[in-house]
Amino acid sequence: MTDAELATALATQAGELLMGLDRAELGFKIGAEGDRLANALLVEALRRERPDDGLLSEEEKDNPERLARSRVWIVDPLDGTREYGENRTDWAVHVALAVDGVATVGAVALPGQGVTLSSGAPLPLPPLQDPPRMLVSRTRPPREALAVAELLGAELVPMGSAGAKAMAVVLGQAEIYLHNGGQYEWDNCAPAAVAQAHGLHVSRLDGSPLVYNQANPYLPDLLICRQEWAQPVFEALAKI
Repeated sequence: MTDAELATALATQAGELLMGLDRAELGFKIGAEGDRLANALLVEALRRERPDDGLLSEEEKDNPERLARSRVWIVDPLDGTREYGENRTDWAVHVALAVDGVATVGAVALPGQGVTLSSGAPLPLPPLQDPPRMLVSRTRPPREALAVAELLGAELVPMGSAGAKAMAVVLGQAEIYLHNGGQYEWDNCAPAAVAQAHGLHVSRLDGSPLVYNQANPYLPDLLICRQEWAQPVFEALAKI
């Protein structure tokens, strides 16, 4: 099984597990239980299937031994715990492989929408929409995103998890996803790998590349957008 096939299979399996939990029985505990069970599934499978690789998971105690590894799996077992707990569809499961700091392989499952998107099976991009649609957090949209949207005349599209927002660009539901204000490597590694495989622009807000498997996994900002909108976004950022 290739790395991309493994990532896709595991993201899908974790999503199926999460969809199958008994909401009536678990009540308000469903988010925490979902995080725990999906993490256990992913970590056990990756340690079994790729025992020589490093591993970084939001729900697992960090092992600094990963810093000496060229290949490191970076996972978020449940991206969008709030949305999952509210029984929405804008949450995701992230499974990615960073090689020498680069998001090389990724799969993002959107279980509530019945789809898993993978770097190993890119889809054709839908037609552009103009004026563009920009994805922002439904609870705390960053100031920079709001300012850029105003300068570009973009339509704001509130949405939940980072993975759901990034995949909305891949699926042609928006043109731009700009985030600033706090993320970690597990929030954006798989989305970055999938977006890059689909030909999208992926970078930090200053245009520099996203670098993974760092001692401090804090990676607070990113831009995922259609190539045609990258330069206008950077020009708008420069005016803020």
